[in-house]
Amino acid sequence: MKNPDLFTLLSCVALLAALPARAADEAPGKPYGVTKTVRVGGPGGWDYVYADSEARRLYVPRGDHISVYDLDSLEPVATIPGSGNVHGVAVDPASHHAFSSSRPVLMWDSRTLAQVKSIQTEGRPDGILFEPATERVYVLSHQAPNVTVIDGKSGDIVGTIDVGGEPEEAASDGAGHVYIDVEDKDNVAVVDAKSLAVTAHYPLGGKGGGPAGLALDARNHVLFVFCRNPNTAVILDARDGRIINTLPIGHGVDAAEFNPDTGEAFSSQGDGTLTVIREAGPDQFTVEQTVKTRTGARTSTLDGKTGHIVLVTADRKEVPTPTPAPTTTPAAPGAAQPQRRWPEMVPDSFTILVVGR
Repeated sequence: MKNPDLFTLLSCVALLAALPARAADEAPGKPYGVTKTVRVGGPGGWDYVYADSEARRLYVPRGDHISVYDLDSLEPVATIPGSGNVHGVAVDPASHHAFSSSRPVLMWDSRTLAQVKSIQTEGRPDGILFEPATERVYVLSHQAPNVTVIDGKSGDIVGTIDVGGEPEEAASDGAGHVYIDVEDKDNVAVVDAKSLAVTAHYPLGGKGGGPAGLALDARNHVLFVFCRNPNTAVILDARDGRIINTLPIGHGVDAAEFNPDTGEAFSSQGDGTLTVIREAGPDQFTVEQTVKTRTGARTSTLDGKTGHIVLVTADRKEVPTPTPAPTTTPAAPGAAQPQRRWPEMVPDSFTILVVGR
């Protein structure tokens, strides 16, 4: 074979540079699995879990406080006293301010963990999102106001948004658009991040109901809407809401992520599964894998540095009278979702799981 000329070499380098970067420890084709399990114990329930990939910290709200762990070792770092019932955490990497989804909202320094201020809010805070284009934090509530928007630098409330229903999870494209799944209306609200106006609602068209997880491929304008009724991922074009595809997922989804380095979306379910959907092309999506995690591991977060998915769960006590099994006939999309009654936690059984390749 002849020695390649300079043009050929430069072309090869350019092609390699255009390929998606992969997490350092990822082996293409190797399946995902639970690589680490750490029983950390401690009191309190939980909701969302959040990985601050830059500061290497893992935030786990536990009711009236937030447990902070080293994201690499999972060793405890600190406990942040909460107020009320804390559901989630978001971090502004520019100002190094962190915020809790709670009432009131807590604001602290993400480097020192020292509290900066307490922000009085209304509603019933649940999900939370940092929006980088405007450096604002979106606090989602199942009661009015649906969304409270906070300046990431000052901690001042800059406005509220009515999305026409109960928001569950949100995603930002980093270019001025925020997408919020509206759980009780089976649609995705599109918000202009600058004006805070709702510019569109993308209906799920009866393909899925009770959307509880939302992930976004911002580069390719793809929304992954993970639903509980039925257990389905509805995949939309983020530009116009066109339904591209639907795929099955596990039971009891409550969180979702997208890894732009691998082209994969993840949804975590309470039945002890993590669904992995691969995006192979503009209209090519497949369930690549269903990872067995642990029952109750319904919320998750992506460590953007390693490509790991971190989940949390706990053991539960047996109850004398088990709750009825879910009906085999799905309720109509948009119907009220039954409230799951979790059995009592086994003391000090709270556990962190890491899924990787």
